[in-house]
Amino acid sequence: MEDEVDRLVAAWRRERPDLDVEPLEVLSRVSRLARHLDRARRTAFAEHGLEPWEFDVLTALRRAGSPYQLSPGQLLTQTLVTSGTMTNRIDRLTGKGLVRRLPDPDDRRGVLVRLTDDGRDKADQALAGLLAHERELLAQLSSGQQDELAALLRRLIAPFDRAG
Repeated sequence: MEDEVDRLVAAWRRERPDLDVEPLEVLSRVSRLARHLDRARRTAFAEHGLEPWEFDVLTALRRAGSPYQLSPGQLLTQTLVTSGTMTNRIDRLTGKGLVRRLPDPDDRRGVLVRLTDDGRDKADQALAGLLAHERELLAQLSSGQQDELAALLRRLIAPFDRAG
């Protein structure tokens, strides 16, 4: 079975035989897959009235466990955005009734961001929808192949996670 990356690699081998283009065999496929996953995720989130960034913030709070709250700093760490961006996101989610700000009992100047019941329901529904879409995307791989792929990708990603 030939794919677009095979054609791309063949063209580079023909045009630049002096270069080892083998990394393209893997990383071009990862890049193409990432674009397809991004589209699939956007579709899954849109089905639940969410943007990807909204899903990221809501599910970070949901994963925190009851009472489903984090400080803005903790949200920054989990979502990898700037302080100004996070403030804007919290404001927008507050406006939609999905989160609320509460005073931090341990820091008079601080706040905590907590999921509302609607926010928790939205996060749970969107996650279930996302997982259904992702199961479809992985359906051509056996469980063992999925485990193997996950292990290989984990090995590639680990140095980036350690550096971050």
